[in-house]
Amino acid sequence: MNLGLPEMIFIFLLALIIFGPKKLPEIGRQIGRALNEFKRASNEFKAQIESEINQLDVTETKRQILPPAEPPSGTVASGAVQPEVIPSPEPNEVSTPSVLNSPAKATDA
Repeated sequence: MNLGLPEMIFIFLLALIIFGPKKLPEIGRQIGRALNEFKRASNEFKAQIESEINQLDVTETKRQILPPAEPPSGTVASGAVQPEVIPSPEPNEVSTPSVLNSPAKATDA
């Protein structure tokens, strides 16, 4: 709320008319106590939140980075499974495609 000096004077005069000059100081004290209590409670809440955040920061710094886990046994990554060996073909069994015997036609451009 943006209350300027004229608005504050108007509110003070209105309260003076409604409550009278004898009750106005007592009402002011009650409002002051309520605001003080509210400020104290908000400061306690703020301090509690900050202490919780600090506690979380401390527990995060205590965490330790663990080494990577061992891969499960029987997997390729663990080295327990031997790769399958494919026998190489014998030299006389190798067939080479014959380019000379192919029925492909040359295209004229």
